[in-house]
Amino acid sequence: MRRTQESVDGLSLDLLDALTLLAQDRVRGGGLRLVGEDGLLPAITQHLMQAALEAELEEHLAAEAECGGGRGSRSGGNGRNGYRTKKVMSEVGPITLQIPRDRLGTFRPRILPKGARRTGALDEMVLSLTARGMTSGEIVAHLEEVYGMKTSKETISTITDKALDSMNEWRTRPLDAVYPVVFVDAIHVKIRDGQVANRPIYVAIAVTADGYREILGLWAGDGGEGAKFWQQVLTDLRNRGVKDVLMLVCDGLSALPDAVANVWPQTVVQRCVVHLIRQSLRYASRRDWPEVAADLKPVYTAVNEAQARERLDEFDAKWGHKYGSIATVWQRAWSEFVPFLAFPDSIREVVYTTNSIESLNARYRRAAACGHFPNEQAALKRIYLATLALDPSGRGRKRWNNKWKAALNEFDQLFDGRLTAGRV
Repeated sequence: MRRTQESVDGLSLDLLDALTLLAQDRVRGGGLRLVGEDGLLPAITQHLMQAALEAELEEHLAAEAECGGGRGSRSGGNGRNGYRTKKVMSEVGPITLQIPRDRLGTFRPRILPKGARRTGALDEMVLSLTARGMTSGEIVAHLEEVYGMKTSKETISTITDKALDSMNEWRTRPLDAVYPVVFVDAIHVKIRDGQVANRPIYVAIAVTADGYREILGLWAGDGGEGAKFWQQVLTDLRNRGVKDVLMLVCDGLSALPDAVANVWPQTVVQRCVVHLIRQSLRYASRRDWPEVAADLKPVYTAVNEAQARERLDEFDAKWGHKYGSIATVWQRAWSEFVPFLAFPDSIREVVYTTNSIESLNARYRRAAACGHFPNEQAALKRIYLATLALDPSGRGRKRWNNKWKAALNEFDQLFDGRLTAGRV
């Protein structure tokens, strides 16, 4: 018997030749369409799924026959009982299947569970499109235009609602015992709750002891968060296993430092330098931004607090007549800005090098740029799906910088071994 030759990917060469001839015939007949109605891939998918359903039924009937009764109605066993037609949406377009039935009604196909009108791969595609910022209406239009599927916004919402259970599990998952640095940042979204209003979605982003970014959780606020709100957020993190945080970096959240002191008394609260620079540039003309930013750099790269104060005075002497509010921004945040000036450059770089956070926020902003959300759960769901798009684990892992070992050693020495002790 002639052995069938296989291609590199394991497919039969005879099969590939037959598919090639089929594609050529389609081209001669008016053009080759891969997906959607009359597409080549839906036809192949339909054939393969039909064969899989037949194989599943044969396996089911054989298993029941072994248990007793034999096969066939005369022996009292089970047997085939015709078909029912079912139209299914797949990731390559709509297909029509003949679902085989058995006489006893015990057959439950695994490839297409009872009641399913979509394949699992299609659901994954919808979740991926949602995570990348497409609205339900845009996804409906995309599926119809590309795949010839007619669906509705309600169906898309039903598909994405499947992520709610996994989101709740993700928001309560166990965390590491200690983190060198945790950043608390906010993404503002529009939520319709009686009337459309801007609402913050807070995200806690940590640098792990191994030097990776980890997204710890998401919380919806109303813009007027007080000590009680932050106490609940930090207590949530502590209950999930976070016993210690060496430094917590935030942007002017007035009630947060007091809550940190209650939950992790030894934690250093640091004002985010990047946000201070951005606030400063809001008071300056765009054409002066490069020079203003360059003149601010000596302030946050000073060797100590005294030198930083001198550099800020020099900045104010140069720009105060034109942009007097900039020095005031730094003076108001001074007590929360200066802590990291006591640390070496390796730790400073971890604190004010926030490219990893900026790339994450850019992804979140794209995902949230869809008009407005009906409620805060819908907003959290979309941000969560954007997180999964970065990393299937939901941790959004990314290397923080390439010089982490130096920073790790400095953290452990300057914080009295708390980092190492928390990892044991």
